[in-house]
Amino acid sequence: MRVYEPAAGDGDTAHNLAEYVRRAAEAGADRPALVWRDEVVTWGQLDARVDAAARGLGALAEASARTTPATAGHPARVAVALGNTPDFAVAFFGALRAGLTAVPVNPEYTARELRHVLADSAATTLVCTERVRETVDGIRSELPALSAVHVELPDLDGPPPARETGGSDLAVLLYTSGTEGSPKGAMLSHRALIANHVQVARIPDVVGPDDVLLLAVPLFHAYGLNTGLGAVAFHGARGVLVEGFDPAASLEVIARCGVTAVVGVPSMYVGWAARPDLGAAFGSVRLAVCGAAPLEPATAARIGDATGRQVFVGYGLTETAPVLTSTLLSGAPKMGSIGQPIPGVELRLVAADGGDIWRDGTVDPDTEDELLVELESPGTDPGEIVVRGANLFSGYWPDGRDGPDSEGWWATGDVAYADADGDLFLVDRLGELILVSGFNVYPHEVELVIEACPGVAEAAVLGAPHPQTGQTVKAYVVPEPGAELTVTEVQRHCQRNLARFKCPTAVEFVSSLPHSATGKVRKTLLRSEAVQ
Repeated sequence: MRVYEPAAGDGDTAHNLAEYVRRAAEAGADRPALVWRDEVVTWGQLDARVDAAARGLGALAEASARTTPATAGHPARVAVALGNTPDFAVAFFGALRAGLTAVPVNPEYTARELRHVLADSAATTLVCTERVRETVDGIRSELPALSAVHVELPDLDGPPPARETGGSDLAVLLYTSGTEGSPKGAMLSHRALIANHVQVARIPDVVGPDDVLLLAVPLFHAYGLNTGLGAVAFHGARGVLVEGFDPAASLEVIARCGVTAVVGVPSMYVGWAARPDLGAAFGSVRLAVCGAAPLEPATAARIGDATGRQVFVGYGLTETAPVLTSTLLSGAPKMGSIGQPIPGVELRLVAADGGDIWRDGTVDPDTEDELLVELESPGTDPGEIVVRGANLFSGYWPDGRDGPDSEGWWATGDVAYADADGDLFLVDRLGELILVSGFNVYPHEVELVIEACPGVAEAAVLGAPHPQTGQTVKAYVVPEPGAELTVTEVQRHCQRNLARFKCPTAVEFVSSLPHSATGKVRKTLLRSEAVQ
């Protein structure tokens, strides 16, 4: 069987992502690389610290290799459970420079969550916070591969490690948020990480070496890691690290540090939209992007009114390193759009029978009518997003299962439609589609309607078994503080705005919904646990 091989790096000459730290240091050792609180780390200092970490982590990997066999021929794994600090950057780039694989981990994970990631990845070294160390001490017997735990980065003298990796070698093992069961490790090569930067850089006026990027999205997430920290290294720009997002404090940082580009998630923009000092704080910002989850139109409008700037929306996944589309490529702002495929990414919308609904801007004219009934929006029928590009992952750990097919295509599991201009609009996750008497119900559409009901702060919709219709719609609703909502009010609001089969037959009021670190609702937890 022929195996698809994308162009390495999509035209870039770097082999290992950590090479960009060295390049930036050679271009200007005294230029600021990272700002954290009152600390400024220059590119020369960062490069030297990465070298020291590479020596230390490399030595630990060599020691563990004598007792722990390699997994499927991949480099040894170094887990990094730190916040948005310079130490995270040093540990991450140090692991890559040492020829190892980095495994970013949420430092707020519980013992159960840490056990899963550390055991599944068979990480031999962990660099972490004191809290994580104490938690891991309690489960150390269940982690036979873990041979070294360090709160401070190991530092050894001598030359850098001799072992080099890059290209198609495994650079990062990133665990997905687990929307459908236990988190899985997405295997991202150096080539995939670098390719996404090359692709995004082909969009005019995105990020350059003179930019100052806000790094407030958690670095253990693909978006914060590669679109944020990786972009700082790729362009030799300056990153301003923010640990523990707070709307007021982060706006003060933006103004004080002269941030020019914001890499954000919806919850950040929601917090900023309520601040009276938003306009003044964003005075230096020329580019604001949002990803990881949908940005509500009302929030985007408030940001625009206060700052005079559009928030550009991107779409991607951990498995795509992560960016696939952006409204930076759209001709005009459109509420709810995720834009168009970035240069170097091929994208198709595929019907249930496997046929293409839309590909490279071409619409099948036989697929235009049903969507008008289904979503009351002009464009194609909804189809699953299927993509191809050098930025795609190599499959799931450890054997590469469920990765791109022999022709390089990978089905994302997300459903979208395209309008006449070629702009894409997300509908929902394929796995979350609800079938009521054979009719498709997209939870996101119902959630938007419910959240427009007076007194509703947030909503999540799931499918529930039903003896007559197969499935029915169940809604979890968070009321606004002080609101006196009733189930009947929510259901009547839905009946005025949705076809009957889409209306929830069950409504449960909850005080909050479980969210991931980037603001996505953890629907797996809603299914498996009683929300209090």
